[in-house]
Amino acid sequence: MKNIIALITACSLAAMLLAGCAGAGSFNPRPLSQQNNAGVGPMSDLRLADSALASGSTELASNLYEKALKAEPNSIEAQLGLADSTYQSGDLEHARVLYARAASAAPANPGPQLGLARVALRQRRLDDAAALYHTLVTEHPDSAVAAEGLGTVLDLQGHHDEAQTIYRAALHVHPEAQGLTTNLGLSLILANKPREGANVLLDIAGLANAPPQARQNLALAYALLGNTNAAKQILQADLPPASVEDNLRFYQLLRTKLAASDARLPDAQSRK
Repeated sequence: MKNIIALITACSLAAMLLAGCAGAGSFNPRPLSQQNNAGVGPMSDLRLADSALASGSTELASNLYEKALKAEPNSIEAQLGLADSTYQSGDLEHARVLYARAASAAPANPGPQLGLARVALRQRRLDDAAALYHTLVTEHPDSAVAAEGLGTVLDLQGHHDEAQTIYRAALHVHPEAQGLTTNLGLSLILANKPREGANVLLDIAGLANAPPQARQNLALAYALLGNTNAAKQILQADLPPASVEDNLRFYQLLRTKLAASDARLPDAQSRK
């Protein structure tokens, strides 16, 4: 059976993986500002900026980080925070410059390197992203964020077995990391193992705090297994009716293409 990755556009596949990937999105490597109890001053601005960024107010966060940087130009926390808010606003190239500047100022801090890796991933510079994440995983083997990022890059490159090894190893250390489980399930689906993927995703899809992508990946697995009704019921928990129908049509298209490509394999007749 042909690899599913060849039948999904790069943009769609990246979105599916990034939605469950903390390494590509939600991490906060700036604990110092959160530990500070000062009520005024640059550190207070950092705490407010962190809160604004966490709530999605990227413009306010950027303004507060810039204010903190004017007071303390060498603050790595403020530099990294400004880079994070710029990244979340979608200005990837500017974010890359800011992360690189922070990396030069604090080479031992993994935060800027994580930022550079996720920018490379979002820009589809997969070889660069892989190199950065490999280094991070080597230097920080207990980092779930780095493991998720590396697994995501490997899946996008079609190296699903390697990605699954990374996810499973990280889950031994971080069994509670839902992003790892979500991406492991999708990786198995991408490797044409939808039943195994469904079994993995069932462990978290029913949890109240499960990420929506875990449920949507489970719906994809069921659809590829031919259980359209189960896929529809799962999708209805998160999506409006029109989006549910769009997803089901997409799943059906994938299943049809997979069946057609499987039938064209040289040994298809011998297996029947």
